[in-house]
Amino acid sequence: MNKLVSLSMLRRGCLAGTCAWLVSAFGAMAEPVSFAGQGLELRGELLEPKGPGPFPAVVALHGCAGLYGRDGALSIRHADWAKRLVGQGYAVLFPDSFGSRDAGPQCKVEDRVTRPSKERRDDAFAAKAYLQTRPEINPRAVSLLAWSNGGSTVLYTVGRKRPDWDHDPDFAKAVAFYPGCRLPLAHGDWHARIPLLILIGAADDWTPAKPCEDLAQQAQAFGEPVSIVVYPDAYHDFDHPDLAVHETEDLAFTADGGGSAHTGTNPAARADAIKRVPVFLAN
Repeated sequence: MNKLVSLSMLRRGCLAGTCAWLVSAFGAMAEPVSFAGQGLELRGELLEPKGPGPFPAVVALHGCAGLYGRDGALSIRHADWAKRLVGQGYAVLFPDSFGSRDAGPQCKVEDRVTRPSKERRDDAFAAKAYLQTRPEINPRAVSLLAWSNGGSTVLYTVGRKRPDWDHDPDFAKAVAFYPGCRLPLAHGDWHARIPLLILIGAADDWTPAKPCEDLAQQAQAFGEPVSIVVYPDAYHDFDHPDLAVHETEDLAFTADGGGSAHTGTNPAARADAIKRVPVFLAN
């Protein structure tokens, strides 16, 4: 049975007589899938438009909080973006990097089970390879979209070198919401081989904007297709549908190393991103 919420959540909703509400609220249903990763089986959620395809597709990478909310359903932000992208004709695959490794949220964990530069990068390519085996997916139109820790993964995924084992068509484009740009910038040899759009808030005190601006400027100096939008007064998670701005503490990595950062919706930045992302992916 397909699902957008978890199977257990959907079953409880059906027992309560709310299946119709669940479908109408999210506008699409998601299918639990599994596919081969590097040394493990990856689990995820796949959403597709109606019809036979072939569809363009998006591999969507969650942040350090993970793919699901406390209720076991796809988190609100993921569900919101999935609904929008599916409505515009994209298939969307969310690989569960943490759950597939029996790990929970990693925002407050320093010694993480997955690294953007390695395990999560491998997961992104494995998800692309899986989509490219499906007959309803256009194998040359698979893009990458991600948030925070997943956004950092995007930076490593679109770098100059692909894994030796990836022989399929490359990602078409990539979008990174508020990635951590300091480490790729510090290494000094980062380059982008595909078009990349970075969206970040000027007030972000979790993953600050300045390193991303410098990274984009460096790439542009080499003639690489990297663009960046920095939203005034916007914090981390600015694209969330409804998250009051608040301070989160005890985080493992923040801009000043103090462990506290602000997160929350910025309506103007969110509205711009909702318009900007589909245009970028389509052109």
